[in-house]
Amino acid sequence: MDKKNTIMFDNVAKPQKMTPREIMEEVYSALDEKGYNAIDQIVGYLFSGDPSYITSHKNARNIIRQIDRDDLAEEIVRYYLNK
Repeated sequence: MDKKNTIMFDNVAKPQKMTPREIMEEVYSALDEKGYNAIDQIVGYLFSGDPSYITSHKNARNIIRQIDRDDLAEEIVRYYLNK
């Protein structure tokens, strides 16, 4: 391939890594906007691993998959127990 025809994209924005809290807030917001009981849906996802509990609205299904379910559950327990 000829380098004259190659376009370089040096300043392409890279997706920022979200914190577990940001992930939960985004997912909750998307579920709530769609009229779901967000807590029930998130709990269903955490227990089953079935991504269909999470809406694809506002990319929530992909967002929640950025963090392992076990890690997410651990974060929730730590937060709840203030540990």
